[in-house]
Amino acid sequence: MPFPKPYADVVAKLRVPSGFLIVAVFGWFSHPTRVSLLVGAPVALLGLALRAWAAGCLAKDRELATGGPYAYTRNPLYVGTLVVAAGLVAASRNILLGVMFAAVFTLVYLPVIQNEEQHLRRLFPEYAGYAARVPALWPRLTAAGKRPNPFRFAFYLRNQEYQAGLGLAAGMLFLIWKALG
Repeated sequence: MPFPKPYADVVAKLRVPSGFLIVAVFGWFSHPTRVSLLVGAPVALLGLALRAWAAGCLAKDRELATGGPYAYTRNPLYVGTLVVAAGLVAASRNILLGVMFAAVFTLVYLPVIQNEEQHLRRLFPEYAGYAARVPALWPRLTAAGKRPNPFRFAFYLRNQEYQAGLGLAAGMLFLIWKALG
């Protein structure tokens, strides 16, 4: 679903600041238990691992990433975000938070993905062929292409993906505190 460019530009700028509001809503409405944490935490960690792998294979604006997780989906960072959110929703024990995350993903992240894709099409002429072979979100079961894009810890650090890990750790610690309190 194409979003108007002005809308996509606005939500791209508001994505991070609105995240703080989402965290507050999440904290208020979550009702974790030990069991929900045991179910949700591994799912969230799986999403975080996917994000880490993707960030470590990504040389932003210098090279089109088509290997590693990018051989399965064009947006492994966002797929990882969805998996992290699913884990947090499971840990929170509130399905309405899942509805909220789905709405945020649809209204905020999909337009951002659209903007990023337009940027990549301008930057890399080979992007159109890559996009024809690799789905935007739902991953392929087999890798498309043979370009490796190996994981590089320097890329992981440069892309500041450790911030996602710190954020998840803070969120899980909060849920643990709430479950035990």
